[in-house]
Amino acid sequence: MSADIAKLTVDDKAVDLTVKHGTIGPSVVDISKLYAQTGAFTYDPGFTSTASCESKITYIDGDQGILLYRGYPIEQLAEHGDFLETCYLLLYGELPTAAQKADFDYRVTRHTMVHDQMNRFFQGFRRDAHPMAIMVASVGALSAFYHDSTDISDPQQRMIASMRMIAKMPTLAAMAYKYSVGQPFVYPQNDLDYTSNFLRMCFAVPCEDYKVNPVLSRALDRIFILHADHEQNASTSTVRLAGSSGANPFACIAAGIACLWGPAHGGANEAALKMLEEIGTPDRIPHYIARAKDKNDPFRLMGFGHRVYKNYDPRARIMQKTTHEVLNELGIKDDPLLDVAVELEQIALKDEYFLEKKLYPNIDFYSGITLKAMGFPTSMFTVLFALARTVGWIAQWSEMIEDPSQRIGRPRQLYVGAPQRDYATVASRG
Repeated sequence: MSADIAKLTVDDKAVDLTVKHGTIGPSVVDISKLYAQTGAFTYDPGFTSTASCESKITYIDGDQGILLYRGYPIEQLAEHGDFLETCYLLLYGELPTAAQKADFDYRVTRHTMVHDQMNRFFQGFRRDAHPMAIMVASVGALSAFYHDSTDISDPQQRMIASMRMIAKMPTLAAMAYKYSVGQPFVYPQNDLDYTSNFLRMCFAVPCEDYKVNPVLSRALDRIFILHADHEQNASTSTVRLAGSSGANPFACIAAGIACLWGPAHGGANEAALKMLEEIGTPDRIPHYIARAKDKNDPFRLMGFGHRVYKNYDPRARIMQKTTHEVLNELGIKDDPLLDVAVELEQIALKDEYFLEKKLYPNIDFYSGITLKAMGFPTSMFTVLFALARTVGWIAQWSEMIEDPSQRIGRPRQLYVGAPQRDYATVASRG
């Protein structure tokens, strides 16, 4: 990593700041010593112009619409690979050999069971508890069941904790779903692949046989790949920040799930689906587009635009194809939501307002329709996001733990409150 120098003057104090260059992407100005040298901080609400770490995991070029996992384009991984292969890549940095993949798949499969006492833990929730509330609690509770993998200074324990979370997240997610619909838990089955196993745990019932549809399994596996990691987003930054304090990995992932629950982050696909339902039919689209353009109207088109992507979200193209595959397999020919989505996309891609503001469809625009068609209620959409993103969180957390330059996160502030003042007794306050 080569370096140059940037010159900055603050209150007549000139300082030299190192400019660092990555393998690809924007350069960064190292301001870690700015306060010591000038007595000033930087101001960057939302940290949109701040690199909080060095990372080798995921790269995004928002202007070009590029997403790379360890250098591999997301399109290639989603088309040719499977989710566990992607997990291996994110964790270890390289695609596995056939032997390595077989070993990794075996280790994940043998960790899918959760401690049986977790069943009683679930019984403490109200029957109508939101599945995400259950996920936050149950993932955090894993640290109470698996004491042998919470020492973050031990590489072996970190590895075991990582495997456990990747393996047990589908089981916990399926349990959260089953609990929310009042059905008995279904145990994992080791002769099934990762995603097929999850579908069976969600939709099988003890009173009849359940056969996994391979088209739906492949589609959901692809959705998992698309959501596996996305650089330093809000939930990933939360995981890293929690991990910087030395918190155990289960607590860190629970923190990430809590952050993901926000409608501006993981809940966006649910919001997009509700928007399509509100529009209802294609003939009503012009009315809603007019509302979206009206600055005084609170209505917003959900599923368009992205905080990072200023071009077509590369994941959205794959998601669009996957949506059609699922609807065709299920025999859904005239889905009103899809009709609205397709028409809305075509209008938005040609409308000057959307082109000027670079409001292209993102992955959330289609994923909600796909998951709904598979039989998942909207309350499960963010849970599925968390399931997929767990491997990215773990990879980012592991990278942070192993980075000797990382310290506990401690953002600073621009204080705009009252200056120092003296205390007055109650009697003297008038």
